Amino acid sequence: MAETELRLVLGDQLNAQHSWFQRVDKHVVYVMMEVRQETDYILHHAQKIIALFAAMRAFAASLRAQGHRVHYFKIGDKDNQPRLTDNLDALIAHYHARRLCWQLPDEYRLDRQLHHYASQLKIETDVVDTEHFYTARMAVGEFFAKRKQWLMESFYRQMRQRYGILLDISGQPEGGKWNYDHDNRKSWKGKPAVPDDRRPTHNHARLWREIQDAGVPSFGEAHNGQLSWPISRHEALQHLEYFIAALLPEFGQFQDAMSSNQWHLFHSLLSFAMNSKMLAPREVVDRVEQAYRDGDVPLASAEGFIRQILGWREYVRGVYWSQMPGYTEHNLLQQRHKLPHYYWDGDTRMNCMAHALGQSLDRAYAHHIQRLMIIGNFALLAGIAANEVHQWYLGVYIDAFEWVEAPNTLGMSQYADGGLMASKPYVSSAAYIDRMSDYCGGCHYRRKQRHGPGACPFNSLYWDFFARQRSRLADNHRLSRVYYQLDKMSADERDAIAAYAATLRQGLENI
Repeated sequence: MAETELRLVLGDQLNAQHSWFQRVDKHVVYVMMEVRQETDYILHHAQKIIALFAAMRAFAASLRAQGHRVHYFKIGDKDNQPRLTDNLDALIAHYHARRLCWQLPDEYRLDRQLHHYASQLKIETDVVDTEHFYTARMAVGEFFAKRKQWLMESFYRQMRQRYGILLDISGQPEGGKWNYDHDNRKSWKGKPAVPDDRRPTHNHARLWREIQDAGVPSFGEAHNGQLSWPISRHEALQHLEYFIAALLPEFGQFQDAMSSNQWHLFHSLLSFAMNSKMLAPREVVDRVEQAYRDGDVPLASAEGFIRQILGWREYVRGVYWSQMPGYTEHNLLQQRHKLPHYYWDGDTRMNCMAHALGQSLDRAYAHHIQRLMIIGNFALLAGIAANEVHQWYLGVYIDAFEWVEAPNTLGMSQYADGGLMASKPYVSSAAYIDRMSDYCGGCHYRRKQRHGPGACPFNSLYWDFFARQRSRLADNHRLSRVYYQLDKMSADERDAIAAYAATLRQGLENI
């Protein structure tokens, strides 16, 4: 009698191109499960749960259609146990399995759980790569092992050279520069027009009822299961082509812009498909480079987008794995405040926060500048505890998995890791927000006022943040101008800023 092999496929491992699936083997059973340990370890946005379950079910159906055997636990199945490993115990017994295999998890929590579980089993076990990323888990850590500072730019250039991306025939960067970030900082005033959203729409009302009937907690707007995110590789590939044709040409110059009239502007909306592995980074980068070489998109747009994937995405993952365990507990600046209610309901008089938070709660999505320079900026200035911010970001965004979210939130946004990810805190006063968006127009608060009734909270909190954190930040050469300006203020001005900022922090719930 042939031995049965169980192969576990996690919810963010929907890689149809994986070598596992290239040959049908009747002795292999693929295992997928919707389990409470994954829905409940933090509070997730309703759309995130719906989208992941819908994509998992679509993936399982495609495997079955190819002739593969699949054992799938739905969230409401009576024999579905809350813990992943309890379901594996039951399946090993049910199939008299002699071997259990899984792909490397991208979250440390799951990696340790499966490693410990396998060490207790009496059957053969094996783990394989996900075949998704350019680099191995520890490659980034090894790259920076003998360097004084972790700089994404040096890693990015090495990746461009290693894989021959956007290089001319002499091996030099196309256009003579490695980075066109300086050309990618325009605000958007309504032109050019943003094309209509072409993503597929899905009705998952029945799935949403299953999730609710199972008692799964969530927050954010579920829209009764109506989704506009690709949930299959076919749909993701279609949207990749739409992005390149309709949005990428303008993406570069407007990638940092924000607008109350356009929720995604020229951003790709491919992050959910990529982070669940429906799309591979190599095929996305190759397709974008080809669009540039065909003359369909400008170099600044192609380079800016490729840098996010080939550079930043791989770099962030490397930071995560090199620093775990313990990275998610960092709180260098010793922030202590709780998240105010508007992170959960969007109800605040700050127009920029109301829009960015409201969009996040409504769509489970905000683009990187909204996340960094509005929502994260305020949290850092207001003194909110880093772990509170981390758990909110991990739960609210449809593309958030800990390997990519934690370094972006704790490192880039909250400076909680002491500068490993970011060379300085990414904070701003109202001036930056006003320059890059239309949020300040019609706001309850006055963008040019530093303190006193009606003053924009970002202004006083900005200057007070640097005053409070002087002992930790004053030696940072990138902040010398900030401290120079702060010290030029009169003592009365600094005292007024400190007093107003203290009032704001004490009354965060009422801003």
